Amino acid sequence: MNGLDWAVLIGYFGVMVAIGVWSHKRVDDVSDFFTAGGKMPWWLSGISHHMSGYSAVMFTGYAGIAYTYGVTSFVTWSFPIALGIAIGSKLFAPRINRLRSRLHVASPLEYLKNRYDLKTQQALAWSGMLLKIVDVGAKWAAIATLLSVFTGISLNQGILITGTITAVYCTIGGLWADALTELGQFVIQLLAGIAMFVAVLAELDDKGLGPVSAWDEPALKGHGEPLVGDYGVVFLLAFLFIKLFEYNGGMLNQAQRYMATATPQEAARSARLSAALWLIWPLVLFFPMWMSPLLVKSQNGSGSDSYALMTEQLLPHGLLGLVIVGFFSHTMAMCSSDANAIAAVFTRDCAPVIWRRARTWNQGQGLRVARIATVVFLGLSMAAATQVNSPTFKDIITVVIKWVAGLMGPMAIPMMLGLLRPFRRSGPTAALTSWSMGLLAFWLVNYPINWNVEGGVPLQYQVSVPLAVSLVLYILIGFLKPEDTPERLAIIDRINGDGDGDGTGGGQETAARPTSPSGV
Repeated sequence: MNGLDWAVLIGYFGVMVAIGVWSHKRVDDVSDFFTAGGKMPWWLSGISHHMSGYSAVMFTGYAGIAYTYGVTSFVTWSFPIALGIAIGSKLFAPRINRLRSRLHVASPLEYLKNRYDLKTQQALAWSGMLLKIVDVGAKWAAIATLLSVFTGISLNQGILITGTITAVYCTIGGLWADALTELGQFVIQLLAGIAMFVAVLAELDDKGLGPVSAWDEPALKGHGEPLVGDYGVVFLLAFLFIKLFEYNGGMLNQAQRYMATATPQEAARSARLSAALWLIWPLVLFFPMWMSPLLVKSQNGSGSDSYALMTEQLLPHGLLGLVIVGFFSHTMAMCSSDANAIAAVFTRDCAPVIWRRARTWNQGQGLRVARIATVVFLGLSMAAATQVNSPTFKDIITVVIKWVAGLMGPMAIPMMLGLLRPFRRSGPTAALTSWSMGLLAFWLVNYPINWNVEGGVPLQYQVSVPLAVSLVLYILIGFLKPEDTPERLAIIDRINGDGDGDGTGGGQETAARPTSPSGV
C-alpha cells in the first residue's frame, strides 16, 4: 500500500463515522435503535440484509475453498443462501415483521417468552449471544489477516482498528447507521468487485486465455465440479436447511432487517431483493478466486491468502485501496449488524431477568444500556478474535463452518419454526429438548466421536447431525407432548394473520403483548 491507498482507506473510515453521527439524530428510543422504528424502505432493508450476511471470511476462508476446489465454493455457500432467503421471503419475512408491528417487540427473541416460556427464551438468548461472540470473532480475525497481508501490522492491531471504528458508528446510530453504512459499503463492494473481475480478465487475456478456455488449464483440473471433497450432497442439503433458518432470522441481525420495514409485504420484497443479490453478485466476486491458481501461488498452502495476493499483484494503487476498503465493508457490515442484534437481545430479553431495576427503565435509560451493550459485545468478540487460531477454535473457516453452521440449527429451529402454524403443538418441552440435544449432538460428533473415528467425522456430518437431531426432536415431541395452549395459539394467530393491522381478535391483546420490555 502507498499513500493513495491509505488515503482511500482512511477516507472510508471517516465516512462511516460521519454516517453514524448523522444517524444519531434519527434515534430517539430503543425501537429506533434496534428496528429503525419500522420506517426503513424495503430496498434499503434488502441491501442491508444482503450486506450483513457477508464478511472478509469470503476473501480468506472461502477464497481458500475456491483456490482448492473451484466452483463448489459458490454451489455450497451463496447458492443455498440465495435459495434459503427466497423460501424465507414467503415463510418467515412477513411473520418476523409482524413481531414488531403486532407484538410490539424490539428483539427477535422477545416473543419467545410468550410463545414458549421464560426458560426457553433465556436458553436461546444466552447461547445465541455466546455463539455470536465466537462468530464475530472469526470475522475480526479474517479482516485482520487481510490487513496484515497488505500493511504488515499484527493481527491484534488489525482487530483493534476495525473493531474500534465499527463500535463508533454502530453505537451512535443504531440500526439506521448500520443500514446506511451498508448501502455505502454495497456501492464500494460493487466498484471493487468489478475492478478485480476486469483485472483478472485482462491478466488471463495476457496469458492467451479467455474466461471459458481457462477452465481447461491443468491447474484448474476438477475446479468445475460442483460438489467435491467434504462439500458433497449431504453437506449441500444440510447447508441449505441451516441457511434457511440462519439467514431468515436465526442469525438475529437478519431478522431485524425484516422487522425494520413498514409492512409484512415490504419485508417479503426486501428478502426477495437480498436473495437475487446473493444469487448473482457472488458469481462476480468468486470468478477471480476460481482463476487464482493460474495467477498466484498461495504462501500458506490453504489458499486463504490467494485473493489478497492477486489484489496486490494485479491492481494499481488507488484501486488496491478500494478493494481493501471492500474487504472492510463486508466485515464491518456483518459485525455492526450482529452487535446491534445482540444488544437488542441483552437489553430486551436478558437484562430484565437478571436485574430487577431493568424492568423499570424508561426509554432514555434503555437506549443508554443498548449502546453500552453494543460496545461490550464488540469488545468480547474482539477478544475472541485473538483466539481464533488457537487449538480450541483452529482456523477461520473451521469456526465459520463447523461452529457457526453446526450450532445454528439447534438455536434457530425453536425460534423460526415457532412462527409457523404447522408447528403449533411444539411447546417449551419440545423447544428446550431440541435445543439441548442438538448442542449435545454437536459436541459428540465434533469431539468424542471425531477423536475415535479414523480420519475424523466428515465435515458434512459435523454440521448436519446437530440440525437433524434438533429438527426431529422438535417435531416429534410436539406430537407426543402437545403444548398448544390458548395463549400460545393466540400468539401464533397474530403472527400468521393476513394484512398489516394489529391482528387483534377480541381478547388476544393481553396474551400476545409482553407486559414489560422482556416480557417478564
